[in-house]
Amino acid sequence: MNAELRRRAYLDAMQVATWLPRTELPFAAPSRAELLAPPPAEAPLAIVSEPVAVVAEPVREAPVVRPKIEIPRPGAQPRQVAAEVPATEPEPVEEKPLRVSVPPPRFSLQLLRAGDCALLVELPTGQPFQSRDPAYILLKDLVRAAGLPDSPQLLGEPVRWPLLVRGNMDQGPQAALEFVQSFVAARLEEQPSACLWLVGLPAIRFAGEGDEHSYNRELQVEGLGACWALPGLELLMEEPARKRELWQAMRRVRQRWSAPAHS
Repeated sequence: MNAELRRRAYLDAMQVATWLPRTELPFAAPSRAELLAPPPAEAPLAIVSEPVAVVAEPVREAPVVRPKIEIPRPGAQPRQVAAEVPATEPEPVEEKPLRVSVPPPRFSLQLLRAGDCALLVELPTGQPFQSRDPAYILLKDLVRAAGLPDSPQLLGEPVRWPLLVRGNMDQGPQAALEFVQSFVAARLEEQPSACLWLVGLPAIRFAGEGDEHSYNRELQVEGLGACWALPGLELLMEEPARKRELWQAMRRVRQRWSAPAHS
């Protein structure tokens, strides 16, 4: 009995409620017949599926686009419907010509005064006059022949162009002309002159707005008054034949600064 009780305790601990011994145990109770019968076959469960109701989405109709009717206003012209224009090739873009930058002119000018005349003279070497320079000696001969003091006085420093070696400032011919004219006009405003000599092509071009065809002629320049255009000193030394035309022109022009004209 103790072994039987121990066995049942083991079975209870293993949660085995029904068990059958392989052999007949001594002192065991007779087995029950219903426990020895095989279990009846279970009928398969019938799975009944309920029909699923399919809810159809409402069909959305495309909105009807109605043509917009324009009501003509009084006094307004009827609006014409633009006809469809077939696609055309893009128009060729007009290429603009490249802007060629003009190099700045290069010159050196010196402003002097001899009596009642102011002299804007081209410096042949680009440097101020020296007493023994052939060009300066020729200039003294010219003012002496014109009846003016043969020791011209310097008026300020030489005007050298271009003003700047580098930079984005416009230093073309038009800028040079405006600068030279304003420079000379400021000096003549301080001390007016009877005539302004323009000696050399740069002086004629950037002060008198003339050219090589203006040699030995009188010019009227706004802001500067009466001017006389002369060939450059270096050109007169290289071509002495030009001096004859210069002496003839001087006879006509010298009346502007001669003493009888101012009496």
